[in-house]
Amino acid sequence: MLLKLAWHSLASRLGTVMLTVLMMSVSVFVLLSVENIRHQAKESFQQSVSDVDLIVGPRTGQINLLLYSIFHIGVPTHNLSWDSYRMLQQHQDVAWTTPLSLGDSHKGYRVVGTEQQLFEHFRYRSDQALAFVSGRAFKETYDAVVGAEVASSLGYQTGDEIVLAHGIADTSFSRHDNHPFRISGILKPTGTPVDRSVFISLTGLEAMHADFPGANTAPDLTPQSVTAVMLGLKSKIKTFTLQREINSYSAEALQAILPGVALSSLWSMLGGVEQTLWVISLLVLLGALIGMVNVLLLSMRERQHELAVLRALGYRPGFLFALLQLEALLITVSSIVIALVALGVGDIWLREWLLSEFGLFLSESLLQADIWRLLAGILLAAIISALLPAINAYRQGLNRQLRT
Repeated sequence: MLLKLAWHSLASRLGTVMLTVLMMSVSVFVLLSVENIRHQAKESFQQSVSDVDLIVGPRTGQINLLLYSIFHIGVPTHNLSWDSYRMLQQHQDVAWTTPLSLGDSHKGYRVVGTEQQLFEHFRYRSDQALAFVSGRAFKETYDAVVGAEVASSLGYQTGDEIVLAHGIADTSFSRHDNHPFRISGILKPTGTPVDRSVFISLTGLEAMHADFPGANTAPDLTPQSVTAVMLGLKSKIKTFTLQREINSYSAEALQAILPGVALSSLWSMLGGVEQTLWVISLLVLLGALIGMVNVLLLSMRERQHELAVLRALGYRPGFLFALLQLEALLITVSSIVIALVALGVGDIWLREWLLSEFGLFLSESLLQADIWRLLAGILLAAIISALLPAINAYRQGLNRQLRT
């Protein structure tokens, strides 16, 4: 009976109630969207690289080493020698190595010199391997592999020729016009810095710089140094032992970092932006709850006769209190359902667009445990917000009882 009365009471004020539900739905949708994007962004950020046990580079801060080795941001001040790389490659506890060499660019995108091991061992987002939309990994000296964003923004196809530039600035006097590269493959979108990178072989990198003053001009084009090295170990148990060994390496000042730990530290530095988005969403929801309470309070004047009839029929003041609370819950639940439907539809339509344009990967399940707790919090906030009109209805019912 209580549910039936609440439903008919809301239906009698359909226009006002629909506007309130729409306002609440928009607020809940914004809150859920921000929370979901915040969660997915954090997860994508922390899974920019996986299954890499250690990243080794010249001794510097772990954030700096992470930024230029994984995110290709910044300019390394110095490299580690080729002899040190060979030492790591031949170490008994190391299963595989992937060298990375930075310092060049192409139309604003970073060029990364590496080897075939990158495409075999690099993993992201919980053991996802790199895959090609078209073409293959580089085999020839002047082959290049481009990320999905590079290909889409510059309109590249496999077989196109590109000219790389020395350094970050793409100016006419820094371009390697005498050494054009041919795109041998285009990678699928990953939502990681790989999408914004151009990959060439270390041999191609050396050949490209062969005519630069002071460059390595040896016929075998063996690199003199690399920027960083990603390591995969034979046994995870050896991780900390090898890290200490590398950090105390006497022949050269090296540093080994744990990617997961460094990524968590870097994300914690962005906590201010995350909290700002969260506060804005809560303020939007607070405004919607205040609007719902205002609608219920304004309706009390129109419903004095309705409440008097209910009291005349024998319903107690507590029933009127519960009636107003139930109406607020029905409005909130309807808003949550509409917001969840809109979120699901938006996920279906925007999933590929968010991945290609912003590198944001949305997992298959939008309703994480945090979302369920958030929905429970919204319902609790609605119950608390509806206390004022519910108490008002209770008092009107009680006054009616005293007069009779």
